[in-house]
Amino acid sequence: MIIEIIRNGETIARSSGNGESYLVYDRSYEEGDSIRLTPEKQGFITLQLDAVLGRATLYTNGTPLTMTIPFAEKHDCYHEAVFRGESHFLWARNAYEWECCGYRNLSLNPYDTHENTSLFPHAKANIETRGESVFAARNAIDGIVASNGHGKWPWSSWGINRDPNAELSLDFGREIVTDRVIFYTRADFPHDAWWTEATLTFSDGSSISVPLEKKDGPQTIQFPARKTTSLMLSHLIKADDPSPFPALIQLEVYGSEA
Repeated sequence: MIIEIIRNGETIARSSGNGESYLVYDRSYEEGDSIRLTPEKQGFITLQLDAVLGRATLYTNGTPLTMTIPFAEKHDCYHEAVFRGESHFLWARNAYEWECCGYRNLSLNPYDTHENTSLFPHAKANIETRGESVFAARNAIDGIVASNGHGKWPWSSWGINRDPNAELSLDFGREIVTDRVIFYTRADFPHDAWWTEATLTFSDGSSISVPLEKKDGPQTIQFPARKTTSLMLSHLIKADDPSPFPALIQLEVYGSEA
C-alpha cells in the first residue's frame, strides 16, 4: 500500500507498507497538489485520507487513485477544515472481512470525485447545476443528510439544473445484492420543490418505480433482493409546485456482497 503527495508531477511525500500504510504530511497543501493511493490488489480497503472526512471501507479495482486537493469553488462541498491546515494524516489498509461483507450502506463514499476510476462506489450524472461542486453527483453519496438548506456544505446536493431528463448513476465496481434504497431529497421549502416519482434501473435492465413525497427526512423503498453492478436514478417527476428546484441530498443503497 503506497500513499503519496504529488506536486507538479513529482512525489514530495511518500509512505508504503505491507497491507497498511500511513503518512503524516506536516505542511499545507498547495493548489494543484494531489493524493495518490496505490493499493496492493483488487478488493476492499479501509482508508482515511483526511481526518475530517473520516474512515471509509471501499472497493478498489487495483488501479492507483489520484485525488486532486480541492481549492476555491471546488472546496465548497466540503467542511471548511477538510484538507486545510499544516498537518495531515493519511492512512489505508486492506479491509478486514467484517468491515466489507455484512449488510451495510453500499453507496457511501466520501472520497468520490469526478476523476475517480479506482474506488467504488462512484457516482456520476449527466447534469450538475452550473457545474458547481455543491451540486455534484458525489454529494449524494458523501454521508451528509442535512436537507433543510441548499448551497455550501453541509447542504451540498445533487442539483439537476431544472432538467427533467437528469440521471444519476452509481457504479459499485462489482456485483452486489440490494433490497433497500433510502432517499433524502432536499427540503429547503419553499425554495425547493420535490419529486413525486422516480425510477431505479439495475444493471440487468430491470427497473422499479419509486413514489416520493414532500419530506425532510428518509424515504425508504424496499423490494425483493436483486443482484446488480450499478444503479441508475432517472425519470424524475416534479411535483406541481411553484419552485423549479428539486434536488437530491443522499441516496443510500443497502445490501451485501453477492
